[in-house]
Amino acid sequence: MPIPAELQKAWDDSAELLGEKNDPEGALEALRSAWSSIDNEAQRAKTLALAADASTELGVIDQRNQKSHWQKAYKNYTKSLSIDPKNKEARRNMNKLASMMDENAISLGLGFQMFDQGNPTPLGLLAMVFSLAAFLVSIKLISEFLDDGNNPVVTMEVQYVLNGQSVTGEIQIELYEDDAPMHVESFLTHAENFQYDGVEFHRVIDNFMIQGGDIENMRGSGGYSAHYYGFCNGEQVPESECRQKEDYNIPGEHENGLKHVAGALAAAHAGLNTDGSQFYILPSDGSAEHLDWEPGKTCLGGSTDSCHTVFGYVISGMEHVDAISNLETQNDSPVDPVRIISARIA
Repeated sequence: MPIPAELQKAWDDSAELLGEKNDPEGALEALRSAWSSIDNEAQRAKTLALAADASTELGVIDQRNQKSHWQKAYKNYTKSLSIDPKNKEARRNMNKLASMMDENAISLGLGFQMFDQGNPTPLGLLAMVFSLAAFLVSIKLISEFLDDGNNPVVTMEVQYVLNGQSVTGEIQIELYEDDAPMHVESFLTHAENFQYDGVEFHRVIDNFMIQGGDIENMRGSGGYSAHYYGFCNGEQVPESECRQKEDYNIPGEHENGLKHVAGALAAAHAGLNTDGSQFYILPSDGSAEHLDWEPGKTCLGGSTDSCHTVFGYVISGMEHVDAISNLETQNDSPVDPVRIISARIA
């Protein structure tokens, strides 16, 4: 479908205003003026991403109203990626913005609390209803974007107990194989070999993350990479010197620019270059920026020097991630088991 001339001109003008003329406010106005000419969701996704770019720059210039500009930008990135989850540039820009907001102590502005002590709030229930409705309406459109052959997607069926009732749901995760090829390959191989089926989310910390993927012992003390990537028990040695596959590790790919933001899928480990099959996912209120790589970090460990590789993002099913993160725990383990029923490549 051809792009309306008015919309194309707005895109071109906004790019010029953001670039050469450094006029983000003018870029926003150009995009607003062409909003009514949008005639499909792909065009809406691109326009929202461009508007988010402009609001981000406006926040840099207009520091008095920086919080408002950046929160609007983050919301527009979120809306854009909900339509077009394959847009890597928008994802990277959103991650960069999230880091800037964190550095300036600005909340993401995602709104109200969905859960209170593990129970959905009234607004949380309403949000889940609307989220489900939006998902059902847009599932065909989203599947078209996911079918372009760029990034693989894994659908994880999970089961947990909420308020005494068993809940089964799906979490869909897009894997960024260009940014973390070894982690993605290993994760996909384990999924293809049904290794994650029946494995538990053994560690759950509210406002932080939910962790699973121990394909050996189920409780967080095991797990290994699906292939040999040159590291055995954290040491770089020839494969012939690595006695068993249970000692296979993935070296860190944490310098890929992917950040710990809501919905991030990252590799759990016991130290640098000891990544295996275990992973964790950040809920909507999760905070793990301290695990991002940045220049100057040695990544040798410790509370402020550890680096973890982000290799994917949740594109649907965040309501289940959030619900699991709010479950009752004992010593950071869910009181009632949280299981991965299956993990399949979509």
